[in-house]
Amino acid sequence: MTAAFAALRHARLALALVAFSLAAGARADDAAPPQPAATPSGQKAGTGGRGDAATPPAAAEQHRLPPDSTTKQTLALPGRTLDFTATAGSIRLFNDKGEPQADIAYTAYQLDGAEPHNRPVTFVFNGGPGASSAWLQFGNVGPWRLPINAEAVTSSAAPDLMPNAETWLDFTDLVFIDPVGTGYSRFVATGEDVRKRFFSIDGDVNSIAVTIRRWLEKFDRLLSPKFVAGESYGGIRGPKIVRELQTEQGIGVKGLILISPVLDFREYSGSSLLQYVASLPTMAAVAREKKGSVTRADMADVEHYARGDFLGDLVKGPADTEATTRLADRVAALTGIDQAVSRRLDGRFEISEFRREFDRRNGKVTGRYDASVSGFDPYPDSSFHHFGDPSGDPLTAPLTSAAVDVTTRKLNWRPDGSYQLLDGGVSKAWDFGRGLNPAESISQLRQILALDPKLKLLVAHGLFDLATPYFGSKILLDQLPAYASPERVKLVVYPGGHMFYSRDPSRQAFRAEAEALMK
Repeated sequence: MTAAFAALRHARLALALVAFSLAAGARADDAAPPQPAATPSGQKAGTGGRGDAATPPAAAEQHRLPPDSTTKQTLALPGRTLDFTATAGSIRLFNDKGEPQADIAYTAYQLDGAEPHNRPVTFVFNGGPGASSAWLQFGNVGPWRLPINAEAVTSSAAPDLMPNAETWLDFTDLVFIDPVGTGYSRFVATGEDVRKRFFSIDGDVNSIAVTIRRWLEKFDRLLSPKFVAGESYGGIRGPKIVRELQTEQGIGVKGLILISPVLDFREYSGSSLLQYVASLPTMAAVAREKKGSVTRADMADVEHYARGDFLGDLVKGPADTEATTRLADRVAALTGIDQAVSRRLDGRFEISEFRREFDRRNGKVTGRYDASVSGFDPYPDSSFHHFGDPSGDPLTAPLTSAAVDVTTRKLNWRPDGSYQLLDGGVSKAWDFGRGLNPAESISQLRQILALDPKLKLLVAHGLFDLATPYFGSKILLDQLPAYASPERVKLVVYPGGHMFYSRDPSRQAFRAEAEALMK
C-alpha cells in the first residue's frame, strides 16, 4: 500500500539528494517554460537539460489511454442522497520540449448543484512508491467502499462494494490520482531517461503537482478551496507537492492531510536509536490490545517511558550492562515477549523481529500494516524471515477487482492493459537520491507552514501500525517551530493499523476531523 512501503529496506539505505542535472529536462509541464526543480537548502539546481529522443506520434498514440468518461451517479445513504458527476480519465504530461511523457489516470467525483468556486476539492493519492489510490478511494473516502478489515478479509473475498456512509463527498469534491506505473497510468515515451525522471523523489512530486494544476485548469476549479491528502509514502510526497504547488505551479493549498505517513526515513534505519523509541508504544499497544480494547490515551505511560528512561538507557548502550538489562526486562514486560529473547536482543526489537517473536509459541506472525492481526508463519522453524503480511496481503485481490469493476462498469472507462494496485517494479526502480540527506519531508512541512500562516495540517495514524508508527510522527511534529501551533497542526491516533479507516469507529472519527479542517 496504502501505503505501501514495499521498498522500505531499500529506502533506508538510499539517500534523498536527487541528481540535479535532471532539473530542466525533468519538467513534466507542457505549459510553463523550463524551470529548475526544487532543491534542498544550500544546493543549486543544474541548468542543463537532458531530454529523451522525441517519441514518434504513432508510438505515443499506441499507448494513449481512452478519452475521459463522464457519468451521472446517485448515492443513497442514511439520511441523504448525493447526486454527483464522476469522471474517469487521464491527463497527458509533456517535457519542456513538448514531447509526450506519460498519461496520468485520475477519478474525479464532483457533487451536483454546488457552487464550484466555493466548493472544496481534495486531491488524494497513496504511497508505495508504486501504490495506486485504491486504498483511500475504496477503503476510506470515496462514494463506494469495500470492507477491508484485515481481521475478516481473505484473498478470495467477493469484491462487493457498498455505498460509503463516511464518504467525504458531502463536504468536498474528490480527485484520486494514480502516479505513473500505478492504476492505469502509464508511460507513452520510450527509453530509460523518462522512467528515471518519474521514478525519483523530485520527478514524482513535479508530475503530481502538474497533474493537479492541469486538472484545476481543465475543470475550471482554480478558484476553489484546495486540499491535498496522501497516505504512507504520501507523507514524503504531500508536503513536497504542496511546496511545489505554492512556489512553482501558482496554486495555493488550504490544508494538507497525511494518513499513516512516513515523514523522515532516517528514523527507520541504520543505527538510529529513535527507530526503537518510535515503535515501542505501538508494540506495547499490540500486547495490551490482546487483553482488551485500547486507545492512545491508554499508552501515555509507555510514551513517557519511551522518550525518557528508555531513550536514556538506549544511549548508554550495551557497554552499560545494568542499563541494558533494565531496558530489556522492561521491554519484555511491556510486550509480553520472552525475557530471554529480549535480553539477547538488548531490548532492541526491529519490526520484523517483533512480528515473529510476539506469538512465536503458536507459530504465528503479526501484521506489519496492522500488528493486532496475526497469521501463520509458513516457515516457523526457519532461521530466516519467510513470511508476508497477514494484515495487508489478503487485500490485494479484492481491492484490484473492485477498482477494475468500478472503473470499467460503473464509470464506463475501459483502458487496455492491467490495473496495477501495487507495482513492486516501481519501488525497486525508485531513485531516492545519492546525496548526504535521506528522504524526508519535514523541511517542506516547515516551509509550507511558514509561507502560508493559514495552511492547516492534519496527521492521522493507526495505533497498531508498525509500517509507520504513530509515535515517530509525534516526535517529529514536536520539533516544529512555534508557528506550527496546535490550532494549525493536529495529530490524531485511532485504533487500527496502517489502514485504520478499515474499522468503522476510526473511519467515522477521522471523517469528522477532515470535515472540521475543511470548514
